[in-house]
Amino acid sequence: MKILILGGYGVFGGRLTELLSDRSDIELLICGRDLARAKDFCARYRGHPRAIPCQLDRRAIDEALVIRKPDLVVDASGPFQDYGADRYGVVEACIAAGVDYLDFADAADFVFGIDRFDAAAQAAGVFVLSGVSSFPALTAAVLAEMAKTMDIRSVDGGIAPSPFAGIGLNVMRAVVGYAGAPVRLRRGGRDTHGIGLAESLRFTVAVPGRLPLRNIHFSLVDVPDLLVLPSAYPAIADIWMGAGPVPEILHRILNLLAKARARFRLPSLLPFSRLFYTILNWMKFGEHRGGMFIRARGVADGKAVERSWHLLAEGDDGPYIPSMAIEAIVRKLLAGERPAAGARSSVGALDLADYDNLFAGRSIHSGFRSDDSGAPLYRHLLGSAFDGLPPRVQALHDRHEAREWRGEAEVRRGRGPLARLVAALFGFPEAATRVPVAVRFTPEGDAERWTRDFGGRSFASLQSAGTGRNAYLLVERFGPLAFAMALVAEHGRLYLVPRRWSAFGIPMPRFLLPRGTSFESESDGKFRFHVEISLPMIGLIVAYQGTLEPA
Repeated sequence: MKILILGGYGVFGGRLTELLSDRSDIELLICGRDLARAKDFCARYRGHPRAIPCQLDRRAIDEALVIRKPDLVVDASGPFQDYGADRYGVVEACIAAGVDYLDFADAADFVFGIDRFDAAAQAAGVFVLSGVSSFPALTAAVLAEMAKTMDIRSVDGGIAPSPFAGIGLNVMRAVVGYAGAPVRLRRGGRDTHGIGLAESLRFTVAVPGRLPLRNIHFSLVDVPDLLVLPSAYPAIADIWMGAGPVPEILHRILNLLAKARARFRLPSLLPFSRLFYTILNWMKFGEHRGGMFIRARGVADGKAVERSWHLLAEGDDGPYIPSMAIEAIVRKLLAGERPAAGARSSVGALDLADYDNLFAGRSIHSGFRSDDSGAPLYRHLLGSAFDGLPPRVQALHDRHEAREWRGEAEVRRGRGPLARLVAALFGFPEAATRVPVAVRFTPEGDAERWTRDFGGRSFASLQSAGTGRNAYLLVERFGPLAFAMALVAEHGRLYLVPRRWSAFGIPMPRFLLPRGTSFESESDGKFRFHVEISLPMIGLIVAYQGTLEPA
């Protein structure tokens, strides 16, 4: 198979070639206006497919199709918002030449208008799929899975790239171009518009049992989903999609500029695209992780329900996700599975199972959550990951009523004067090689009080589900101090990972956040606990480990 990639040496085209690097049965034409860049890319390429550099302006695509005779054209150039009056020139040329077509289009109007070529594409026996990327190919696959168990009435979602992922100049031009401009969407059952980058929400991406992203600030973006998903699901009355780039301070500046443009009817911010592109790609700090979420509200069995899908991508794997939809279709083609002829958006082109196969072997994890606030605290926070915990860990947490577990423990204490002072303030136990332990669990509304007794010395805390910026975190309160922890299920253990803390309701600096490895597990049929608490500049405060059984 011969694949012609417009913008083949760019961000998305380049990653697509990497994803297909294991296939020796394809040939890649790396095309763009800059022949030197195309040659440089091909010289560095180390995949199995033959990569051929080509100088090609999209306006001359007709001649290239005759000379090169590709089996498939992939448009990875953009920005699709700036294609002008002849924005479908490549599509029309492919249909005329009988060549299949895919693109990475992120412009809502472009993708929404592609079906005008449906009859011509069917007559030519070719498929034309537009917007074959995270939005809307992946989002539509998620909603199709949700729609199996609920009637969807509203949808919101967002993507949060890693600060180290990098962003292409064309993508930045597209985003800055609609900042402060009307963005078409459906709201309250009516087709109306929002203001690009001027509307925001906060959300925590939290795959069940995985370390969640920090609470992210998302702002409205102009993506195809806003127009094509309501067409696929007419019952949707509200839809909203956002992006959460970091650092947040730069994101907030864009928010202010977008609001100012809308309020004072200022000209487009497009001239500042390169400035924002340079700054965003320079300010790379924080966690090298990215994510995505889709949240749907609707009706199931006559009751209002809310369900959400979360995705986490670690390290350098996340930036490949937008290119995986086209990778999946190419692999299906090579396996003899061909999309139906016609022109349409990528909605319905892939199933979630197709993505699961691509995510396998990479540090990309996803999962669903349901509104199960009536479940026991830990089951509520862990969702589907709770069922994968060891039986004794499940047994301790999967209860609503008061109960008591007993056992024994070993206790270590920090030796410094400040460590001893902090331990005394919290009532932590004294050092001991073997001490009897009793833990009482007492429900208090939606929370649970834990009273721990180490040989007659007791201390208590109140555990509850976090809200707001602590969403999906376990919040443990010791008087005026509150510590928000992620519940991470890994290798047969349930880890409690500190993420945020506050004093008297005031957020405290993260560099002062208590540290230490704490987890729950099972050993010899008993519940086993291991807790370490250390403070920066002070060191170990207390560490205790032992076993418990139901009293």
